[in-house]
Amino acid sequence: QVQLVESGGGLVQPGGSLRLSCAASGRTLNYGAIGWFRQAPGKEREGLSCISSNDGLTSYTESVKGRFTMSRDIAKNTVYLQMNSLKPEDTAVYYCATGAFCVGSKSGHLYGVDSWGKGTLVTVSP
Repeated sequence: QVQLVESGGGLVQPGGSLRLSCAASGRTLNYGAIGWFRQAPGKEREGLSCISSNDGLTSYTESVKGRFTMSRDIAKNTVYLQMNSLKPEDTAVYYCATGAFCVGSKSGHLYGVDSWGKGTLVTVSP
């Protein structure tokens, strides 16, 4: 089973940027798909973005489309989430996960999650 470790979270002002990393070990990320999720206090976990391992195509949920960009470095077995124009409502714990496939091309949702990282906290505040 793959182990996932997120990093890069922290405190940032509104309008600022952060880049999250998700490093995998135990197996490569060349199978299935990888997704980013977040969970804000008192809210359910939501899927943000997804990347297909076979072709590298990405999809995003509407709330982050145009602001967040997911990418991967196959050689480093790592995926990234570049977050720009951050808003206070982006405050949450961010998780990466591996799974079966990305649902559609526009949802940012990862289906069939089989491994989760422990998360990294992002706080957007003046």
